[in-house]
Amino acid sequence: MARYTDPVCRLCRREGIKLFLKGERCYTDKCAIERRNYAPGQHGQGRRRKISEYAVQLREKQRLKRMYGLLEKQFRRYFDMAERSRDVTGEALVTLLERRLDNMVYRLGMANSRAEARQLIRHRHFMVNGRRVNIPSYLTKAEDQISVVEKSRSKDLFRTAMEISQKRGVPAWLEIDAENFTGKILKLPDRDELTIPVNERLVVELYSK
Repeated sequence: MARYTDPVCRLCRREGIKLFLKGERCYTDKCAIERRNYAPGQHGQGRRRKISEYAVQLREKQRLKRMYGLLEKQFRRYFDMAERSRDVTGEALVTLLERRLDNMVYRLGMANSRAEARQLIRHRHFMVNGRRVNIPSYLTKAEDQISVVEKSRSKDLFRTAMEISQKRGVPAWLEIDAENFTGKILKLPDRDELTIPVNERLVVELYSK
């Protein structure tokens, strides 16, 4: 299975924003954006050229794709699903990405990053509505209950993740029971409830050409 294996901090520097790919490090002074807020490579600090409309749209797509840890083929599949829905395409796309199980595990504070959440899910540490799920792309829905399997609850990894998650907080549309390592999706979020710094309309314009 293809996956990105280079330093993820380079992605944040390339996009010029924090994508929160490194867990706790992103909230400290060691964050790459805090130390070197310019694009990676020998020309990263060079004079910037005039940016075309296509380049602006491409950057928005790359930001959204990299934030959720997806490759191009996966991302395009979600866009096609959003385009077929009855909702506004851009908002439907963001909602689909948020519904992924690895994202929900991260949002609930059960993992320090989406990448860590994917690995834990593949190792069968989580249940959805009482059934083990090992597919990170599993699409959750409102009223779903996500929990850590009982045998894994004694691991320090989950307790540490819960403590670190207090720094970023849990969204209002989610409910967390930290003592029992259980979370519930109260409802699917509206676009204005998501603080992701991306203009999804530009992504729609890019793919609509």
